[in-house]
Amino acid sequence: MTHTKPHHLIGALLAILFAGVAAAAPEVGKPAPAFSGTDSAGKTWTLDALRGSPVILEWTNNHCPYVVKHYETGNMQALQKEAADAGYIWLSVISSASGKQGFVTGEQADALTTSRDAAPSAVLLDSDGSIGKAFGARTTPHMFIIDETGTLVYKGGIDDKPTTNRADVAGAENYVRLAMADRADGKPVQQSVTRPYGCSIKY
Repeated sequence: MTHTKPHHLIGALLAILFAGVAAAAPEVGKPAPAFSGTDSAGKTWTLDALRGSPVILEWTNNHCPYVVKHYETGNMQALQKEAADAGYIWLSVISSASGKQGFVTGEQADALTTSRDAAPSAVLLDSDGSIGKAFGARTTPHMFIIDETGTLVYKGGIDDKPTTNRADVAGAENYVRLAMADRADGKPVQQSVTRPYGCSIKY
């Protein structure tokens, strides 16, 4: 009778664990995770109800210096307005848990939107982290694009400059803008998966 060595057992268990994590992560080209969330005004948003419109999800935390970079330069607001003009529903998602950095009430979320001249379609308050965990959102910002059929077509960073330096915005390759341009041209998104960067989400 042979005995499996302990380190082999541990390795097998870790492989199963990581396989489970990988399987849970949403994949580009497949249906995006169904979600239901309440916005800052108390309205419920579901992916099913948005079928027929393309959707952009932006994970955000107003205290994160990476998020601050994109809002203080006007970069995020410009992208939100371009997306709206192209027919996208833009949902900013706040997954910070109560008592943790970035957590806000609906009233505070609306005040932030006004003070920053931001233009999301809505701000979803995801303090239980259910939407964030369903999408495997890890950073602020972390960006996802879902097409009209509910298929995930992009996930990753906002651009290729993973810094807090405001001067880097001007020369960055903005992956979200490129993805929208590909879709407007009737092409598949060329860079559909990129590395997200920013602050860890405070689940």
